[in-house]
Amino acid sequence: MTLFNLLSQSARRYPTRGAVYLGDEQRITYGELEARASHLAGALRTRAAPGDRIMIASKNCPEYVEIMFATWAAGMVIVPVNAKLHEREIAVVVDDAEPAVVFASESIAQVLAPLMHRADARRIVVIDSKEYCEMLEGRVAAVHAAAPDDLAWLFYTSGTTGRPKGAMLTHRNLLAMSIAHLADFDNVGESASLLHAAPMSHGSGLYLLPYIARAARQIIPKSAGYDASEFFDLCELHPSVGAFLAPTMLQRLRVEVERRGRTPAQLRLIVYGGGPMYLDELKRSLQVFGPVLAHLYGQGESPMTITGLCRTDHVNADETVLGSVGWPRTGVEVAIFDGDDRPLPAGEVGEIVCRGDVVMRGYWKNPVATEVTLRGGWLHTGDVGSLAPNGLLTLRDRSKDLIISGGSNIYPREVEEVLLAHPDVVEAAVVGRSDLEWGEIVVAFIVANPARQPTEAELDAHCRARIARFKRPKIYVFRQELPKSSYGKILKRELTGPPVASPQKA
Repeated sequence: MTLFNLLSQSARRYPTRGAVYLGDEQRITYGELEARASHLAGALRTRAAPGDRIMIASKNCPEYVEIMFATWAAGMVIVPVNAKLHEREIAVVVDDAEPAVVFASESIAQVLAPLMHRADARRIVVIDSKEYCEMLEGRVAAVHAAAPDDLAWLFYTSGTTGRPKGAMLTHRNLLAMSIAHLADFDNVGESASLLHAAPMSHGSGLYLLPYIARAARQIIPKSAGYDASEFFDLCELHPSVGAFLAPTMLQRLRVEVERRGRTPAQLRLIVYGGGPMYLDELKRSLQVFGPVLAHLYGQGESPMTITGLCRTDHVNADETVLGSVGWPRTGVEVAIFDGDDRPLPAGEVGEIVCRGDVVMRGYWKNPVATEVTLRGGWLHTGDVGSLAPNGLLTLRDRSKDLIISGGSNIYPREVEEVLLAHPDVVEAAVVGRSDLEWGEIVVAFIVANPARQPTEAELDAHCRARIARFKRPKIYVFRQELPKSSYGKILKRELTGPPVASPQKA
């Protein structure tokens, strides 16, 4: 069973149904999508062999879909990279993955080629170029019979903690992810649509699979990215719309909905994840959108699938549920381990681990990291959390983000939740900074309301009224913006600094 079968089965059953749309325009049907992917697969077989890597370096575009399925039909491995990465960051992934072909947008191809070896640069195919169109006219090759544990996708980390690693995702992994999505979150109907507002190199591209399996529409915004107004309009034009959005994207959509005074007519589901969704914003979003939100907690190593909250879990839920990351997903076992990899009882805080068919095979060309991360048959997430007796998982922080001040553990997310409850705080990031007396102290980086910046004294009083005194920030740093990765995650490593003398704050 290969992932290409998801497309071929839908195409056989619904050959004339619209498959890929650019904005409001239907580009190709399911029958045409299968044919184009099959021709492209035949052309790939003349340039590469089964098991070779095929990279996509482009913003969202209609061709993305056919390149992915052509790669799997040819028995090769897709390597999507975020188009927002710097060209030098993309070149690092090229050096590591060693792709046989790089499909790139024209703008990325121009800046990437000089950074590659001459032979590698010749492997770049500009999407929608004459060369690309000629590949679509090539001879169709027989679909490669992939084994369940053959590689299908190299999912590169965003590199926020150093050199990115390629998580090796197999056909089995991605099928397990797709089944869990359909089982837990989304009853994708025949008239459903998936709106690709988030990068298809990441979560939105992964969710393409269960939607293709149901012969649903794939909608690419004409902006090739995310614009809240455009998203709203497309939800008015297409039926039964679902989407994956990062929390910051959901917040912008909420503001747009409030501006227009109504929700989009055909919005059915928003799965949010990929970063922390703070309680205050989540409550406001639920009031605005109603019961259309689902939450996922996952990693590239267990793509999109560790725990989650479905739509009904959000209805009339208390803060314990809304502040959690939900229950284990279908086919996934979750546990909490201590520092010696021993299971901890309910309520105890430790490292979150999981196992199941969705967990990666390992890291590409990195056996040491693979052994460390998958030791004992469990994926060690590096995240800190606790399990309730009923299986509800509460995420505390990344283990590397834990602040130990004066021997006490402080979880940055807890402090950030409090700061974001202040009406004049727009964004907050809490980090630990080395301190000669306390070991570490709490430092808060704040993006404030431009119309009114709160004082340090106001923020300190706000925190003292809500959390223990030892948890409150000792230093406040006001910024116009916080450093973020190409996926919108705050880069806390860029906010750390050298040891400082302890400030005098009672």
